Amino acid sequence: MAGLRVNAQLLRQVLVGFIRDEVSKVGIRKAVLGLSGGIDSALVAYLAAEALGAGNVHACIMPYKTSNPESEAHARLVADRLGINCQVIEITPMVDAYFSLFPDANNMRRGNKMARERMTILYDHSAALPALVLGTSNKTELLLGYGTLYGDMSSALNPIGDIYKTQVWQLAEEMGVPREIVEKKPSADLWAGQTDEQELGFTYREVDELLYRMIDLRMSRPELAAAGFADDFVAGIHSRVQNSHFKRRLPVIAKVSNRTIDRDFRYSRDWGK
Repeated sequence: MAGLRVNAQLLRQVLVGFIRDEVSKVGIRKAVLGLSGGIDSALVAYLAAEALGAGNVHACIMPYKTSNPESEAHARLVADRLGINCQVIEITPMVDAYFSLFPDANNMRRGNKMARERMTILYDHSAALPALVLGTSNKTELLLGYGTLYGDMSSALNPIGDIYKTQVWQLAEEMGVPREIVEKKPSADLWAGQTDEQELGFTYREVDELLYRMIDLRMSRPELAAAGFADDFVAGIHSRVQNSHFKRRLPVIAKVSNRTIDRDFRYSRDWGK
């Protein structure tokens, strides 16, 4: 669809400028991110290196014992290509210590724990460096709620949160992300053999076509049906977007005063600068 096509050169300039400006606004010069070996984190690493300089970008590779070795290899490839600082931190001891208390935990609980363990590591590095944590969740994932609250969905800045997965591929091509990363099947690598599209039950390209019309163009159910989308697909995606909205908002605060944070007391992040 034409609306999902981006001017990749212009988008590159905008997102590089976004990272540079937002990091400098808070008096910090560095950024830290988790490198998973997937296209989203690879793209953010490329954007950050261009915005801040390779020496100011710090990447953590955080495998679990069941992680695909290819993931770490691809993460190392990105770090080597860019010349950014990189450290491998194995999360197996921390995760396994917790689940030794809950051996019957299912894959969802284990995956959520891994995602949150990784984010605690990134925020520890954020304090140590100091650096801002860069998010790597794209617009498709955020709208579908396909991520872990206070895990991979957490960050100080997210440069790709307003571009769909389809557009991530386009920008990754523009920036020269390695072909083996661009072309492989998307996977959170939470357990052996897991792929995003298999777990979701549809492809990113299919759902992006729907989400763009539903969210950006605000098309009604009848309009979406006329565009050729099956009613059950539309209903299912609408339900996902609606039911995951809490993940896209700050915690709800009970209002008992005249000025409540994020309700009546709302300022931009650089207020007073």
